[in-house]
Amino acid sequence: MSTFTATTGATQIFSGLSDDEIEVLTQSDRFAQAELYPLAKRMDAEEWWPTEIFPLMGRNGYFGITAPPEVGGSGADLFTSGLILQAFARWNHALALSWVSHENLCLHNILRNATSEQINKYVPKMCRGETIGALGLTEPGAGSDALGSMRTTATLDGDHYMLNGSKLYITNGPVADVLLVYAKTEPQLGAKGISAFIVESGFPGFKVAQKLIKMGFRGSQTAELVFEDCRVPVANRIGEENTGVKVLMSGLDLERAMISPICLGIAERAFDLCMDYARTREQFKKPIASFQMIQDKLAKMYVWVESMRLFTYQTLRAASAVGDHGEAGRGDIHKITAASVMMAAETMNLVLNEAVQIHGGTGYIWESEINRLYRSIKLLEIGAGTTEIRKIIISGELLKNS
Repeated sequence: MSTFTATTGATQIFSGLSDDEIEVLTQSDRFAQAELYPLAKRMDAEEWWPTEIFPLMGRNGYFGITAPPEVGGSGADLFTSGLILQAFARWNHALALSWVSHENLCLHNILRNATSEQINKYVPKMCRGETIGALGLTEPGAGSDALGSMRTTATLDGDHYMLNGSKLYITNGPVADVLLVYAKTEPQLGAKGISAFIVESGFPGFKVAQKLIKMGFRGSQTAELVFEDCRVPVANRIGEENTGVKVLMSGLDLERAMISPICLGIAERAFDLCMDYARTREQFKKPIASFQMIQDKLAKMYVWVESMRLFTYQTLRAASAVGDHGEAGRGDIHKITAASVMMAAETMNLVLNEAVQIHGGTGYIWESEINRLYRSIKLLEIGAGTTEIRKIIISGELLKNS
């Protein structure tokens, strides 16, 4: 519960952030503006990956936020991770996506589900930014139906599994060292025959088939991965055989909770750019901020951004509080996280649409920052389950007990 003093401002009280949480957000914002923002333009223009940035993040304590100190982490909660992600997304949303894929989809899921031996082997280097993590779930024929249509298999062969198949649209895929990969150990069981594995990019039979060039989030490296008799030690299986769905579904709820801060950070940056542009851009010998139609847009954008903020923060608090005690892929947290990312992504779309309109011709130019932000919209309406899947999740939970 946040506590406030008599001098706490209305904006902070409205946000619900404590003084400590404000400090986390402020420090992360300063780091992102100084270190991540200068990389953003080249990353977008060239699909370039700055190899030095993950070690720099690690040295500054921005990995392993939820990991205990004994393995190199900060011992904080998911809410703290969300604040850091929000700040990073303001200044370089491509790197923010790579950060959350490493930090939440891979590192945090390993932390929650792996053995102490597996954690001690992989997590410390990930906390230092010396190795990059990724999640290997989506396949060429398995997007929204990731479980039912999964074709990648893992066949036991002595003290190894032989993985065969491919994964598509994998964030960090071209640069990842450690991947959390799902494969069917008993295909005849369908979704109940899936297991989870920690795969190193150096394992025989693993390769990056192709690096994918995207409309938005350029520079956040994305690839198709192929497994051809990829030898994965039995010791790298997470949990028992055929229990991968539990790992996957609990992780997806947290993934959805952690997409909303990306939407919020992008929308905040777009709003700030619009405020600056409206004050300085002159037409008919006066700033366009003096025109009522522009004022109308700015007022709506403010309400939208603040609505996103409150929904995002409350969802992160709920996800942090539930933690490992929540039901995997069902129950209230399943509904709430789906609602959060649906609301955040759709509202971000509204914000960015008005932002480009305010910028006019400048907003239509590819190399402008507002254009870069605008091109981020669709991924956030597709990733971690499309908007349509989110609606199915919400309505399904609502109707269960009716």
